[in-house]
Amino acid sequence: MLDYSSGKSGWHADALSEVLGDLRISDGTYGRCELTGSWGIDFRDVSQARFHFVVSGSCFLRSPERGWIELHVGDVVLVPHGTKHALAHKARGKLAPLEDIPLDEIGDRAYEMRAGTHGKATILVCCSVSFAAPAAASLLELMPPMLLIREGAAKDKTLPLLLDAMTEEVEARRVGAATVLTRLADVVITRIVRSWVESRTEDTVGWLAAIRDPQVGRALAAIHKEPGKPWSVESLADVAKTSRSVFAERFNAVVGIPPARYLTRWRMNLATGWLRSERLTVAETAMRLGYDSEAAFSRAFKRFVGVPPSAIRRAAVE
Repeated sequence: MLDYSSGKSGWHADALSEVLGDLRISDGTYGRCELTGSWGIDFRDVSQARFHFVVSGSCFLRSPERGWIELHVGDVVLVPHGTKHALAHKARGKLAPLEDIPLDEIGDRAYEMRAGTHGKATILVCCSVSFAAPAAASLLELMPPMLLIREGAAKDKTLPLLLDAMTEEVEARRVGAATVLTRLADVVITRIVRSWVESRTEDTVGWLAAIRDPQVGRALAAIHKEPGKPWSVESLADVAKTSRSVFAERFNAVVGIPPARYLTRWRMNLATGWLRSERLTVAETAMRLGYDSEAAFSRAFKRFVGVPPSAIRRAAVE
């Protein structure tokens, strides 16, 4: 397994690949927004992730954590949790709810938005996407409310080309555009997260620190790749190539929870998705996750989730 390092910080390449491999889009809507003059859009909290790409012009983004930030051509913002935010032609400008702005549907899950009549235009590509359950749940929990990649700071020179391709696909209005856009968005979001990981050298705790840490990164990759393996602190320490005590202390310090807790959370998120989306039986799910019996899995699931796995599956069927 290879390690990548830049300066004093490094991240484990295979760990990042395993984690990002779980981040897949199930559906989404994609739009081209041409905005002129005085404009402002208020995006309410939603369950989907959103991302915005500045094709031309400039605008301001407001988030609860960072206030108003100016965006320029090539900048891209990912809002993983669908947190409330706003875009406007100027900081503290007047805002209108997104729902009140007319949209011109130009195909399956694609739209065009126009607002204003005078002045220099700002053109954005704005998308809302849902991630395929179950794997995305744990990843999204660990991400910050907003990921901002500046065009000038991005190491990934392919990212602007992919975003341009999304813009062209929306504008072309061709048959099958939604499928193409979903595939492009999969790659774009993965590369956004990777670019953000590479640029956030100041992080010392949490998911990014875990990905960068050669020892913890190896363990994370192993858990994501083989969630049904009978992992123990000892076996994960072997993967991390360190002692049990050093690994346990390091994992807890970097990730914020003990290895066993992280493993259980990952398994239960997987189980929830399999029961709900793939309609696996409780027995099949228990077997996939390496439990000795359906009863043992059901007890663990209820302790973590609060309801038995059969209730999740029953609700999905109904």
